[in-house]
Amino acid sequence: MEVAQGNPRRGKRVGLLAKSVENWFKIAGRELPWRQNRTPYGTLVSEAMLQQTQVARVSPAWKAFLEHFPTVDALARARQDQVLAAWKGLGYYRRARNLQAAASVIVEEYFGKIPSDRLSLEKLPGIGPYCAGAIASIAFGKREAIVDGNVARVMMRIHGRNVDGESRTGKAWLWNRARDYVTESRNPAVANEGLMELGAMVCTPISPKCGECPVRKICGAYTAGKQNQIPRPRRRAVRSLLHANAFLASVNGRSALVRRPKFGLWSSLMFPPTIESPNVISRKVLAQRLGVDAKALSARGFFTFLTTHRLVRFRLWNVDEASARNLKNAQKKSWTWHTPRAVEKLSITSAMREIYEQADAHENAKAQARKIRSKKGSMKARKSGVK
Repeated sequence: MEVAQGNPRRGKRVGLLAKSVENWFKIAGRELPWRQNRTPYGTLVSEAMLQQTQVARVSPAWKAFLEHFPTVDALARARQDQVLAAWKGLGYYRRARNLQAAASVIVEEYFGKIPSDRLSLEKLPGIGPYCAGAIASIAFGKREAIVDGNVARVMMRIHGRNVDGESRTGKAWLWNRARDYVTESRNPAVANEGLMELGAMVCTPISPKCGECPVRKICGAYTAGKQNQIPRPRRRAVRSLLHANAFLASVNGRSALVRRPKFGLWSSLMFPPTIESPNVISRKVLAQRLGVDAKALSARGFFTFLTTHRLVRFRLWNVDEASARNLKNAQKKSWTWHTPRAVEKLSITSAMREIYEQADAHENAKAQARKIRSKKGSMKARKSGVK
């Protein structure tokens, strides 16, 4: 149902779309903290956080983050561990590192002023076409287009057309529709943010709320009754299986942690020492790789953890204290030792939190079992003593 470019009806439809969305957003837009007092820096942080993270989790994190790092300069000068700790709970920690790297570039090359043009923004670490357009339009009022999942879905439905958003032609089509839209808008900031809001709150992937939609009268998918067929459901990528053996070693109440590699899962974060493999590894082999006797390792629980691309099966192993002391001397360069309070201050990922919770649950279950056995033993002893 897409109207060919050059047809005056297209301009009329797009103009009506922009006007309707802007009017609707002024009334129905959610009251989110970064919308209360728009600043370029606040917008930069919110857009970095909102990538692949739900708004409900971002709202409190955004406030706390700006309290820790109120300016671009403060963020650029902070230690990376402080930034990662402030990012705790949002996941995808590479975004935090990119955000700090972008802040450093802004301080060094732009004298602490966030650039307003798309090309300069796209040169910043972690800033792609969507983020650049969002910052330029929302923070600076530039007529720059944006295309994310929400915008793509709205555009396909409005024009009644399924396109492959991953293909070159599909991307070009979506960006052209988004440019037409923002060109016809009265206020690019309101129009773009309203379009994202419409996709997030009304034009949802499943069971869109067409009865509440301010633009259903010009929606090709709604007119054709195909709002549940457009866009086509994407095939979920098959997750690869990874076996992760995490070792819990403590000496004098301090737990062993290592810095993860710069690339891959939980990159550059502190984590319990771990041996990973696509296949199950026996305790004997794990002990050999770790450099301890097999008897030094005792099972302490297991759980399955899902990431975007992997299914991670964790097995937790307790290292006895004598072996842990030997490892402390042998692994001086790679293992560091932290108190429980220090661990809490680190950027704890959801996987790391699950490791500690599972380990605690396992220990509590063992303690409860010992208590029951002891109680049964006492009762048996009392009964045997009764003649």
